[in-house]
Amino acid sequence: MTDRPRSLIGPGDPEPYLRINRTGKAPLLIICDHASNAIPEAMNALGLGPEEADMHIAHDIGAAAIARRLAEKLDAELVLAGYSRLLIDANRHTTEPGSIPEISAGVTIPGNQGLSDEARRARAANFFWPYHHAITDSLKRLQAGCPAPAIFSVHTFTPHMPGEDRPWHIGVLWNRDARMAAPLLDALPRLAPDLNVGDNLPYAGTQVAYSLNLNAGLAGLPHVAVEIRQDLAGPTETEKWADLLAAALAEILAIPGLHTPEYY
Repeated sequence: MTDRPRSLIGPGDPEPYLRINRTGKAPLLIICDHASNAIPEAMNALGLGPEEADMHIAHDIGAAAIARRLAEKLDAELVLAGYSRLLIDANRHTTEPGSIPEISAGVTIPGNQGLSDEARRARAANFFWPYHHAITDSLKRLQAGCPAPAIFSVHTFTPHMPGEDRPWHIGVLWNRDARMAAPLLDALPRLAPDLNVGDNLPYAGTQVAYSLNLNAGLAGLPHVAVEIRQDLAGPTETEKWADLLAAALAEILAIPGLHTPEYY
């Protein structure tokens, strides 16, 4: 029997997750894996400066605001991760090399260098598993009234990577289950004709969908993720994206048979 990992969260630090609208009536759970750039005070910002902590490497810029507004419009419950993905990525298996990155987008993360197995377990116990357990609890509440509530994951992506310009305004990420992805790919350009929509672009749901695979795929729940380009996800764009996604999801949630468990 191993000792319980030590607490890394101090009395003045945020909680490892935030559940919003716990009585939401929509048969839908919204999640946001990279909602926050918070790092516990005692961990000294992992050795990074304020400018680096505000970069996309630390969180999905604009994603939390869009997810919050979308949850309001749909009367849906929302679970937000409480800490930066630089501590541990909620959308990666804990054994993946990128789970706790030593370098991200060319930036060295001093506080992540050469971590012991014990330190990695402590990160998972403090930040990773509480968030995913909160998702499980939210789904249990929803499943009391709906056999298969849908899960919708909100992310944002940087418009430029080294050697790559990303023209898509929004990407729809999915793996084997297309029950939400296919109608979403149809609805978005229909509702917003000028939108450049990527199908599994700039990332593929076959590769970067751990949260959805864990919490939805294994349970047969309909699910999909979106990636919104960060230069289009600022405060003035929040309402536009929330309106668009709310309109599309309202159509999808009403599809007959959607809320039946299916395994792929």
